[in-house]
Amino acid sequence: MDFELTTEQKAIRDTCRDFAREVVAPAAEGLDREQRFGYDIVRQMGELGLFGLPFSEEFGGAGADFLSLCIAIEEISRADAGVGITLEAAVCLGSSPIHDFGTPSQKAQWLPDLLAGRKLWAFGLTEPEAGSDAGATTTRGEAVDGRWVINGAKQFITNCGTSISAGVTITAVTGRDGDENEISALMVPTGTPGYHVLESYRKLGWHSSDTHPLSFEDCQVPAENLLGQRGGGYRQFLHTLTGGRIAIAALSVGVAQACLDAALSYARERRTFGEPISRHQAIQFKLADMAMETEVARTMVYRAASAYGREGATETSDEVRMLAAMSKLYASEASKRAADNAVQIHGGYGFMEDYPVARYWRDVKVNEIGEGTSEVQRMLIARLLGT
Repeated sequence: MDFELTTEQKAIRDTCRDFAREVVAPAAEGLDREQRFGYDIVRQMGELGLFGLPFSEEFGGAGADFLSLCIAIEEISRADAGVGITLEAAVCLGSSPIHDFGTPSQKAQWLPDLLAGRKLWAFGLTEPEAGSDAGATTTRGEAVDGRWVINGAKQFITNCGTSISAGVTITAVTGRDGDENEISALMVPTGTPGYHVLESYRKLGWHSSDTHPLSFEDCQVPAENLLGQRGGGYRQFLHTLTGGRIAIAALSVGVAQACLDAALSYARERRTFGEPISRHQAIQFKLADMAMETEVARTMVYRAASAYGREGATETSDEVRMLAAMSKLYASEASKRAADNAVQIHGGYGFMEDYPVARYWRDVKVNEIGEGTSEVQRMLIARLLGT
């Protein structure tokens, strides 16, 4: 078992680390304060090929593996989790379903711009009454005269309201399959009549990312906008969410590392009782815990990402789902503890927005909620254990 990254993976890590340090980090405070989407940063990430990392060169991708994408998300999120989630959602939730389940014509139409970062695509699963219980979806798609007529609402949707947002893939009830709802995935391009992107949320964190609720009122799309097989939406989004959970775990590792970096730097500079606080055992223990948990989380994420990358395009094994749930659960909670400790080490300054740890603390909480709460991950792990 070799834990060393390949030469290509190291090159991606170093490139993203330099980009995050030189481009993302200097802009992060302003983007957060002004709650502004970083169009120029997205453009530059596109030029670096980050949006196409795990996809084949046939559609403009870089032909790298899924672990490389997670490494990129980790490094970008180390500078700004809001920019990190923009990349994660665009690739794992936006482009991946089209790449994995789309027809040749759908791929040819949408992937070149998406993989180049010129356009963004969103993924709409969560509803006001259907989040973790995705089977309770109430958005409906009715087949009428060669078109799908969509009515319903989605919420907490990332990358749907920017000037480069090209559309959204939503889950909708398209019929009945015995006693169960038949759930399918439908692609809705931006600008389709009846598709409304509502006012953006006032969020606790992730201020540099774009998040809106959506509504659909007799919204009509052609029959060929069905993504994958009719009735296959549930299986498709389970596969999509598995990859997304691993990527969110990678984002969490990036934030945890940022917390450790900031706390260690501050502890070396801040002096009490005639010496740096980094020499006080109470502070040393916090730093040691942060370093240990960040490295454990990183190892879990890299293992899960490697396993997911070996899976087929349309199926995900129970083993990989278990690894995804474990890595997402542990990394998100470890990053929250790291943020708590970083603020505590900074003392009163940690409560001030002049220091980045305040932003890290606000940003990190949603990692325990998005793409399946910590409670849902524990339920999934227990279920896969056969309890």
